[in-house]
Amino acid sequence: MIKNLAGFVGEDNVKAQVSLNEYTTFRVGGAAEIMVIVNTMEEMAKVIGFLNKCNANYFVLGNGSNLLVSDEGYKGIVIKPSGKLTDMVVVGNKITAGAGALLSNVCKTAADYSLTGMEFAYGIPGTVGGAIVMNAGAYGGDMSMVVDGVEAVTKEGEIIYVSPHSLRFDYRKSDVAKAGIVVAMVSFKLSPGNEEEIRATMKDIMARRVEKQPLEFPSAGSTFKRPKGHFAGQLIEEAGLKGFRIGGACVSPKHAGFIVNDANATAKDISDLIDAVKKKVYDNSGVKLETEVIKIGRF
Repeated sequence: MIKNLAGFVGEDNVKAQVSLNEYTTFRVGGAAEIMVIVNTMEEMAKVIGFLNKCNANYFVLGNGSNLLVSDEGYKGIVIKPSGKLTDMVVVGNKITAGAGALLSNVCKTAADYSLTGMEFAYGIPGTVGGAIVMNAGAYGGDMSMVVDGVEAVTKEGEIIYVSPHSLRFDYRKSDVAKAGIVVAMVSFKLSPGNEEEIRATMKDIMARRVEKQPLEFPSAGSTFKRPKGHFAGQLIEEAGLKGFRIGGACVSPKHAGFIVNDANATAKDISDLIDAVKKKVYDNSGVKLETEVIKIGRF
């Protein structure tokens, strides 16, 4: 398998037994059997086409900011976009960015070119690809409001164009996974704005994040989706769970919607704490919490 993958991306870009705790914002998890770094859309297409022909398990890794990897690791291939898949190009009011580009960098680039519309995403610790999959959003905005089009790779290894309408964006989800495609490049359609005002908005959003969120500890951001008619953090706090912990994982005393790794937690600590919070909140309020965090590996 390694030899075949190296034929697509070069030997230096295929590695065995790569610890994933360095690649996730929770800073937990075991090793991936193989990690393959893809630097272009064409490399991504070849790798994905090959892996599907082999019926291999694979996962595309962005910034690992919405991910919980099992302590046992991942028995499969992790695809890591890099190189040209982290680049950005600005033409008029549009920014085209690779799936591996950080959202915050897209926001900064938009400000550099006096383009408004991306401010809400400043501080979201994910990549462009992951943001499309999850329809990432904050402070009144989400990806569905700014995406103009997506270039994606099919299971057969074909590069296709996908319209925003086809992605069926909804609250913290899209049809990307359901369609069996992998996001490679995204175009954002923005509007001309005032650079000073854009930067002031971004600064305000970041200040609010620092004030309200436990950014000083490893976490995956908001652990739970917002239930209809409720706020997850408020429900968790009302259930008396602020500061509640299992092992090295803790419900943040600063913001109950965040589970943090503040004492060398294991992935099992975090997973068990998520399950305990769900149960307690349901017992207390009758509301079923859904996680934003994606689990890979055995739990």
